[in-house]
Amino acid sequence: MRFRESVVIITGGSDGIGLATARAFLDEGARVALVSRSKAKLEKVKKELKNENRVLIFPADVSNSTMANKVVGLITETWGKVDILVNNAGITDNKLLLRMDEDTWDKLMDVNLKGVFNYSKAVIRPMIRQKHGVIINISSVVGIIGNTGQTAYSASKAGIIAFTKSLAKEVGSRNIRVVCVAPGFVMTKMTENLPEEIKNDYLSRIALKRFASPEEVARVVLFLASEDASYITGQTIIVDGGMI
Repeated sequence: MRFRESVVIITGGSDGIGLATARAFLDEGARVALVSRSKAKLEKVKKELKNENRVLIFPADVSNSTMANKVVGLITETWGKVDILVNNAGITDNKLLLRMDEDTWDKLMDVNLKGVFNYSKAVIRPMIRQKHGVIINISSVVGIIGNTGQTAYSASKAGIIAFTKSLAKEVGSRNIRVVCVAPGFVMTKMTENLPEEIKNDYLSRIALKRFASPEEVARVVLFLASEDASYITGQTIIVDGGMI
């Protein structure tokens, strides 16, 4: 098992890519702390997961920096370290810019981008003390190519890519790697309710002619967290089936 006794924090861990990643890490022997806004979802997930004794849950808003520090502090008190952070929490609210209010913009930036800042900053000190660590940020291909009606979402995801490059340069000398995954269209609860014409438009642009499963993205996350990727940092890995 590649991650036996490793301590992993996953934000947005109660469904979609986050939950698939949690399952994959648990299968490889890790201890996993899940962060999500919904306490009910987290409790349900913990009951469903195998190896429940290796799972901690934390209902928390990732945009709250005080809570981020508290969560990471509780994890290090309980398990003694943090080896891997997966910044996966994210929301979308599609609107053309002319119809977008300031609250929508702020909400997406707070969760999608500030959440990455909060949890990355919270884990840096314990990782420096340990002299190792991996931070994996989940962005999106729209942070690279943009998309109509997603100026705020695209901007937040592009910010994650730039954040990854810069933080990798700051902490590389401390044996901490920072990498980014930019998925394309993944079948999650966030995407399954989109109108069929939008899904068909995406499908027509994907070389593999199918959408990704959360598990396919999770496998890339595990590779990047592993020693097999020990010389990869500051990079963004696109997982989009050939869409761009």
